[in-house]
Amino acid sequence: MLLLLLGIGAAMQQVQTGFLDRNITVAGRAYHYQVYVPADYQTKPTWPAILFLHGAGERGNDGLLQTNVGLGPAIRQNPSRYPAIVVFPQVPPDSQWVGAPGEMAVAALQQTMREFHVDPNRIYLTGLSMGGHGTWYIAYRHPELFAAVVPICGWVREWPQFKGSVPAVPGDSAAVMPALAQRLAKVSVWIFHGEMDQVVPVNGSREPAAALKAAGAEVHYAELLGLNHNSWDAAYASEEFRNWLFAQQRR
Repeated sequence: MLLLLLGIGAAMQQVQTGFLDRNITVAGRAYHYQVYVPADYQTKPTWPAILFLHGAGERGNDGLLQTNVGLGPAIRQNPSRYPAIVVFPQVPPDSQWVGAPGEMAVAALQQTMREFHVDPNRIYLTGLSMGGHGTWYIAYRHPELFAAVVPICGWVREWPQFKGSVPAVPGDSAAVMPALAQRLAKVSVWIFHGEMDQVVPVNGSREPAAALKAAGAEVHYAELLGLNHNSWDAAYASEEFRNWLFAQQRR
């Protein structure tokens, strides 16, 4: 009987790993998202967590497509490179990471922190393209959550070429960059953008990088020579970047 009870107890403690389906309801609307849990999850008391924001092409309601571009493929190719709990929310079609979908992403992260053993001092935010814009948007509104912020080929100001675009930082145009730099003064930032990006103008990253540097914030800026819009594969494959990322602690 004792062995049976021990066996039941061990089974109850088992935690599913890999890419897991999850859902959350925000403002009366249900959203599907994924959480990646490393295979060796139970070998460590706490884990860093990454909130990943996908681009415009991965919008939908299936809760799956957002894992097929960017950080998801990097993990599948070599899971040991990203020893972290990773949250993959998804915005509905024709939406972006602002307003309710942005708050949904934060809520999915917070729900994941309650479900798994996450180190609250090692939470990171990253996103690509539309998700790069969302990274700026969410970081500005929740700087206290993150130890590091990594926008990839994103933008901060209103961008009329992107339908429905809103500024990541509200207020007067002249005050946008100083306000951003002030809010992120205690957050480590690494910005990536392809030098030859023909989708999102590279100035979308140059300008906030310069503003953060001028304000004395800790910021790295990598303009990847010869690359067009897809600068995320190179960014997430960078060993230097990963070593930096996982060394960051919330200040």
